[in-house]
Amino acid sequence: MSSARALRGGPVAKRIRAEAAAGAATFEELAGARPALVTLQVGADPSASAYRDSIRRAVVAAGIRHQHLGLPVDASPADLLAAIEGLNQSAATHGVLVLMPLPPHLGVDLVLEQLSPLKDVDGITPTNAGRLYLGLPSLRPSTPQGGIELLDYYDVPIAGRRAVVIGRSPVVGRPLAMLLTQRDATVTLCHRTTPDLAEITRAADLVALAAGSPDLLTGEMIRPGAVVVDFGVTVVDAHLRGDADEESVAMVAGAYTPVPGGTGPVTTAVLARNTVAAAFASLLGSLDESDGLVGALPTAAGRAASG
Repeated sequence: MSSARALRGGPVAKRIRAEAAAGAATFEELAGARPALVTLQVGADPSASAYRDSIRRAVVAAGIRHQHLGLPVDASPADLLAAIEGLNQSAATHGVLVLMPLPPHLGVDLVLEQLSPLKDVDGITPTNAGRLYLGLPSLRPSTPQGGIELLDYYDVPIAGRRAVVIGRSPVVGRPLAMLLTQRDATVTLCHRTTPDLAEITRAADLVALAAGSPDLLTGEMIRPGAVVVDFGVTVVDAHLRGDADEESVAMVAGAYTPVPGGTGPVTTAVLARNTVAAAFASLLGSLDESDGLVGALPTAAGRAASG
């Protein structure tokens, strides 16, 4: 019988949404309007549509306005660029999230290069990614930041721990490795084709999975008492599966995040909080107050009111 602790995201998301709601109310007092998030989708990919719906529920629960802008699947690069530029210029739009995947004929670089860093609520633009790397205030990628929030909520130590991140995407794996490093963990960044992966993971206190490969990590690949944070989401036989074989991992780990119900709810809550931070950034014209809304909010509000 498993004695591992399940780190569920619901309570964490609830607290973050409450923080975002308080920030949204303060912003409305200053600006006369609630923060607003626009999701932009090209085509109708089912996973993107499902993610859009979960985002909408999270931001609306935090008192944030949500608008969806859809483009046809055959939209041209010029169509996508025009839509992004229109949102960049819209004073009523504080945050923009372009849903992935894009159709094959549209490169993600179109989004990375065109989207305003001040409205980049998922921290994907070169400006926000670079500021994160340099340790400067930024809008942080919601999924890896959600993982950090979850560990903090459950008092899982990070400093001084050996961490392994499996997955090197620019939106989860790589920024997560940087966030853990900034919290004084010693981090090894791996991927699905890393040789002797099990040998590396068995030496870790913390294993984070973001490879999109079900059952990539099994219980025999971790040491007893390790913490496993699973960001993987793959539909297998109409069921959501993470990158960990949850049953075997739960028999060995000290704590783990279930799929579903683990990191997912926290991701959308962080998006809501990032939208509020982006709204204050729009008033200030700077990302300098965006890093950590709760601590930055009083300063940001004061500067916005006086400026």
